[in-house]
Amino acid sequence: MLKLLENMNHFYVVTGYTDIRKGIDGLAVIVKNKYGQALEEDSLFLFCGRKADRFKGLFWDGSGYVLLYKRLTNSRFQWPRNAEELKQITPQEFRWLMEGLSIYPDRSIKRTDQKPMF
Repeated sequence: MLKLLENMNHFYVVTGYTDIRKGIDGLAVIVKNKYGQALEEDSLFLFCGRKADRFKGLFWDGSGYVLLYKRLTNSRFQWPRNAEELKQITPQEFRWLMEGLSIYPDRSIKRTDQKPMF
């Protein structure tokens, strides 16, 4: 799947819960009417249901809509569950999400101003 998405420049996560029984038309309506976004060739929109063990992705490939579906067998995605919003994520955060990690790291090294060593 990741090979298919190499040309994607924009990744969007619909936070909260989505009824993933919806197909292409229902998910496209959410993207357009609820969030005011257009499905473009370099944008992938991701949706997750309540169980968090499956997600759907939707994008336009230039000739039609593509619907991706992934179901995990023994784990869950760390899906952002804050209020329903459309959150743009980086390609790195997309990889983290697909690997079962959170897009919000618990800890990271913070950048600081350089201080004199002596």
